[in-house]
Amino acid sequence: MARLLLAESVPRDGQVLVLGAGGGLELKVFAEAQPEWRFVGVDPSAEMLKLASATLGPLAPRVELVEGYIDTASEGPYDGATCLLTLHFLPAEQRLHTLTELRRRLKPGAPLIVAHHSFPQGEQQKARWLNRYAAFAVASGIPAADAGNAIAAIGSRLPALSPEQDLALLREAGFDEVELFYAGFTFKGWVAYNPS
Repeated sequence: MARLLLAESVPRDGQVLVLGAGGGLELKVFAEAQPEWRFVGVDPSAEMLKLASATLGPLAPRVELVEGYIDTASEGPYDGATCLLTLHFLPAEQRLHTLTELRRRLKPGAPLIVAHHSFPQGEQQKARWLNRYAAFAVASGIPAADAGNAIAAIGSRLPALSPEQDLALLREAGFDEVELFYAGFTFKGWVAYNPS
């Protein structure tokens, strides 16, 4: 989905910033699908970046891997950016800073694709959505004890926000045309654009 959303706006020879590059799986998917795109992948873990380099294999020359956070990323400007399964680790103030810096590094009209845990934060609603997430995991073959441990960790350790709060932060960071493109139990995904 992220690849298709990027391809709507990123030119054939575009450059894409991938914040939270992890082990390089999304970089590989993007690079295989778009043979002329170039990438900057940023991640705070040197170990994950080594894995990303191995995952990319012969595609690695088109990717600059940078150890760090958004402030470590070059200024660009980039034709598009992604931040997948990352923002839910950041408290609201740090998340706003990250989103603002992502937008500042994008060309006018360029897309940002984000996806992460985002669910209602009221006590009863939060419990309901986490339990739904666990039930889906169990139905997918995950042992019930592991699913229970996962939702306990998500509920107590992640500074998750509600979808309304996430949307407000994207707008406060200066993005416009923010659109929800994915919703699956506790996960949400948005595409947003740097104003032209």
